[in-house]
Parts: sequence; structure tokens; C-alpha cells
Amino acid sequence: MRTLFVSASIGSGHHQAQQAVQQALRDRGVAFEERHSDAVTYLNPAERKVTVDLYDFELRHAPWMYRGFYRLTDLDHPVNFISRAFSWVGVRGMLADLEYSQPDVVVSSYWASAALAGTARRRTGRSFLNALVVTDYRVHHHWVRHEADLVMVAAPETREQMVERGLSPEKVAVTGIPISPRFRELIGADKAALRERHGLRPGEPLILVSGGGTGTYRALERVLAELTNLGQRVQVLVLAGARERGVTRVGGATVHALGFTTDFPELLAASDLVVGKAGGLTVAEATTLGVPLVVHDPIPGQEEHNADYLLRHGAALWARGITDLRPAVLRALDGDEYARLSANAARLGVPDAADRVACALLRKLGRE
Repeated sequence: MRTLFVSASIGSGHHQAQQAVQQALRDRGVAFEERHSDAVTYLNPAERKVTVDLYDFELRHAPWMYRGFYRLTDLDHPVNFISRAFSWVGVRGMLADLEYSQPDVVVSSYWASAALAGTARRRTGRSFLNALVVTDYRVHHHWVRHEADLVMVAAPETREQMVERGLSPEKVAVTGIPISPRFRELIGADKAALRERHGLRPGEPLILVSGGGTGTYRALERVLAELTNLGQRVQVLVLAGARERGVTRVGGATVHALGFTTDFPELLAASDLVVGKAGGLTVAEATTLGVPLVVHDPIPGQEEHNADYLLRHGAALWARGITDLRPAVLRALDGDEYARLSANAARLGVPDAADRVACALLRKLGRE
């Protein structure tokens, strides 16, 4: 089975989802030739400047601007020309990839590459399965790709939104957001043992700061200031966005600035609480392990909807202002409230989502 996997380097989640699907196919003994591509590399310098670079600027300096863009492009009526434009922006790169890989299936974890695959298929007459993995919990207009033959979504309510927005029901499969099998292996792991392994204190609350894979979390310093002033001793893990590496004692917190680490699954499993952003992969990983979230300053649009999804299902608290963060964290760490949040988070988790995606792909291809 010749397979072209296309993600997008505008955040780590798209690539991680693809890796999880690839591993699930291997674990099922599926023989496949794979090619990996980044939709960002399809763009010429001018296209990149008005898409990826502008997106990065908005997240770092003008989130209000991105919120406006998100809402504008979520319109269904014909004025929304931006969504249609992404059906051809970067199409040369997609055409080159298709020519090289001759795929039986194109698996996208980013909506734009599914649109490009549809355009390329129409132009060339090639025959392949065009599949899309949705990595958020709410359907934005961009994700409603009629060009796709199979769209795999996070939850039943995500499927309902897809169908309400005009996608054929038979195209949509509820799989969950694919995550590494390592998280499933860590369900029920001994937190104390994991903490000792990583030089962390077993008996002290452990908070993992979710800053996203690109280190663009604008609220990081404000969040750390609140976490070091909780009025009780805690341990804080800072991964992406950590400016310096090392362990420091600030106020009542021991802050472990780790930066990028391949130990993230174990560190998340060892944690009591995730505080910060609400990216789709982070939500999927945390809920699999029953780790609740306190969301603060999520990316406008998609992460706000992810936070709302968690809030409605009782798996998170949302500190909308910085003054709300400290009481929200203390409340989440309180015994009864923590038990409620953790149980609800675990109920939302889909540990075998990657395997479900693999099954849906093989079923659609008639190879299951």
C-alpha cells in the first residue's frame, strides 16, 4: 500500500497525529511504502508570508487578529473565498509528491493538504483515497472538505457538526484524535514511581504547563508567576518555551525547565494537572491519562472550542483571566474536585484512536 502522509509544521500536533497512525498501521502488520510531507514546504515564499508567517505573527503579537480571521473564514456562504483559495495554494508541491509517490492513499492531518489532494486528483485523473484526520473537537469551515473520501473526527458531536455543515454522513468516521501508543501503555501507571524516575517528589502536586509545541505561548511568564504563588508547595514542569534549562525554586514552586524532551508521555502520566493551552493533541493525550486541565489563554478559535468541549464534559476548568488562574488551580487540586475532573477526563479519552483511524482507512480501501 503506497501511502502519502501530509502534515503541517505550524504546530507539533499535526505531525504527531500522523506518526501515531503510521505506528498503528505497522502494529497491525500492514505492509506499506510511506512518504512524509509537510504542506508548508509546498508554499512559495510569497504564499508562506501571507499564511504561515502571518499566522505565527498573530499568535505571538495579535491574537485578536487571528480571532477575526477564524470567525471570517468560518462562514459557509460564497463570500468565503479564502477557504476556496487553499484548494490551489501550494498545489504544485502536491502534484510533485503525487508524481513521485504514486499513492493508493493520501492521509492528511491538516485540512489544506486534503483540499490540495482533491485539486490534484481532479487535474491528473489519478485514483487514490483522500483521507483527512481532524485534530480539533469542533468543526471549522476549513475542515469540511467535500474533496475527501474519508474524514475521521474526534467525537460524536464533531461528526454531527460535519454532517450539519453538509458533509455526507457515510464519509465521516468517529475515531478520536490519534496519539502515540505510549500514552495507552501508561494508563494506570504508578505516578510515584514515574516521578522518582524523573527526579520529582512523589508527595507534592505536579503541574505540567501546556505551552504548545512551538513555544509561542504568550501567557507563559504570567502563568508561572501565578503557579509560584499558590500558597502551597508544588512542582511545575515547563517544556516548550522554556528559555533556560534547569531546576529553580521560585516562591512555593520548584520549577523544572526541561525544554523539548522525548519523556513527555511519562511526565504527563506523572502529573496531576495540565495548565495552559488546549491544543487538540494535548487534550487527547491528557484525557487518555485522566489528567484534568486548567485552561488559560488558549489560541483564539480552535483551542477555545477545545476548552469549551472539556468544560461542558466536566474535564477542565477555564481561567479566563489571569486573576482567575490561581483559584482555579487550587480548586482543581482539591481532593473531591480533582477526583471529579479526573474521572470525567478519563471518560473522554480515546486511547486507541490511532488504531481506529487505521481500521477506518483499511476498511475504506477494502483491505481490512
